Amino acid sequence: MHLDDLRSLLSQFFSRAREEKQEQHIRTLPFGDYIVDRWEKARQLGFGEGSSVYDNVVILGEPSVGKNVWIGPNVVLDASGGLTIGDNCNISAGVQIYSHDSVDRCISGGTKDISKSPVVIGASSYVGPNSVIAKGVRIGSGCVIGAMSLVLKDVPDGSIAYGTPAQSKQKDEKSLNP
Repeated sequence: MHLDDLRSLLSQFFSRAREEKQEQHIRTLPFGDYIVDRWEKARQLGFGEGSSVYDNVVILGEPSVGKNVWIGPNVVLDASGGLTIGDNCNISAGVQIYSHDSVDRCISGGTKDISKSPVVIGASSYVGPNSVIAKGVRIGSGCVIGAMSLVLKDVPDGSIAYGTPAQSKQKDEKSLNP
């Protein structure tokens, strides 16, 4: 098979797959997401039952991911220092979770090691789009992390945290459910 033939076949596949997805969900996806089943990918990675992960998610190390977890597109899951995500969590599009950083190594001219510390996200927590969670942070169960937040310190169970850097407070159920 010639390269032009392969290109033509892939183009035809993409057009048909895109049309099907548009009819179902009115969305256009990156090419890999038409080929890879996100639930099967999650199963292959050992994630909990009912979890899904988009094909374009970058995964470093081996995260522990619970049941019924949705991991959106364009996410970075850095488990090189340890990462645990509890059951029934949503990790929104563009979220970056880091369990390591190279700050000390860089500013020491390479004489210090890369710093690693595990991240834990408790069950039934929501992490809003484009948020960044730093190494060593523990987000409790039942938490909401607002969009575009920079989470540098622990967030207690049942809290909402937002901002740069994120500040947390106990959730007021009335304010979350108008």
